[in-house]
Amino acid sequence: MNRLLTLALLVPFVSGLASCSSQVKATRPISYHFKPGETALIRDGIAYAPRKAPDAVKRAIAAGNRLQGKPYKWGGGHACLNDTGYDCSGTVSYVLREAGLLKGALPSNGFFSYGKKGEGRWITIYTRRGHSFITIAGLRLDTGGRGGGDGPKWRTNTRSPGGAVMRHPAGY
Repeated sequence: MNRLLTLALLVPFVSGLASCSSQVKATRPISYHFKPGETALIRDGIAYAPRKAPDAVKRAIAAGNRLQGKPYKWGGGHACLNDTGYDCSGTVSYVLREAGLLKGALPSNGFFSYGKKGEGRWITIYTRRGHSFITIAGLRLDTGGRGGGDGPKWRTNTRSPGGAVMRHPAGY
């Protein structure tokens, strides 16, 4: 009986390890380069979606714009979905939820199994243990600035992926 219980407890753990090794890791730095019609335009801290972007992408960008100026708040966006501040995964969850691509909120580790593996055409989530951020139409929305967690902001500076795994919503 004890062996069966031990085996039952180990199966989810071992299968979780196998799925982690099949993830697609980001290997090149994340850089923003404006391409008319393909990437979001940023002006004065506000992002504008490409005209031909899918509606969900436009909604995600509009949601990211609503987060500008909000402070970093550990756990923000999880217990209270419309919060006074957001942490990294709360930020990613908020924009995906507002775009209609997620129900509720996920912690950073929850994005390891979200959507499809690899880079998306319009939206890519970068996640690693303890941190996540997202690119939408080529523009990065991240809480990790040079000085640490300073709230969700659109960022154009190049960032190392830092061992992150790439995931994307199916179809995007």
